[in-house]
Amino acid sequence: MVRRFLPSLAAPVLAIAALLSTVPLAAALPVGATAPDFATKGALDGKPFAFALKQALRKGPVVLYFYPKAFTQGCTLEAHAFSEATDDFRKAGATVIGMSADDLPTLQKFSTEACRGKFAVAVASPAIVRDYDVDLKRGGTSTGLTSRTSYVIARDGRIVLVHSDMDYRDHVRLTLEAVRKLKLKR
Repeated sequence: MVRRFLPSLAAPVLAIAALLSTVPLAAALPVGATAPDFATKGALDGKPFAFALKQALRKGPVVLYFYPKAFTQGCTLEAHAFSEATDDFRKAGATVIGMSADDLPTLQKFSTEACRGKFAVAVASPAIVRDYDVDLKRGGTSTGLTSRTSYVIARDGRIVLVHSDMDYRDHVRLTLEAVRKLKLKR
C-alpha cells in the first residue's frame, strides 16, 4: 500500500520543491541595515540618466524594487501598479526606482511602455545584485535575473522594509504603507 502511494506523491513534491528553489526565502539585508550605496544607469520615460542612491536619498526615502525581467507578465503588471501609485509615493516624499539585470535599451523601452513614463528603471549590475542579495537562483544556480524584492530605504540610508515575494501583487501596497509611516514620523 505504501509503495503505491509514494510514487503518486513524487510529482507534486518535486514540483513544489522546484518552485521553492526559485523563490528567495529571505533577503540578506534585514530591516535596520544600511543600504549599500551604488550608482548606475537608468531610464525615465525612454530617456537615459544616471542614478545614484546617495543623491536620491537627499530628496527623501527611496523605494528600490527589483524585478526579474522587463516585458514579462508579472513584471509588466507590477510596473503598471507602481505607475498608478506614483502620485501617492510622491505625496509621501518617496522616489520609486525599478531595478533589473536588463540592458539599458530594454529599460528605455520598458520605462515608456510599462512604467508609462511615471518612474525610473535602472540597470542592476552584478555588484548591485550581489550587494542586495537579489540573485534569482534555480536549483542553486544563478538564472541571471533578479528576484522580486522590494526595499524601502529611509533618508538616513537605513532599510525600513524588505518584501521578497515572486508574486508582484503586494509590493506596491507594502512599500507605500512603509513610506507613509516614514512621513508620519517626520
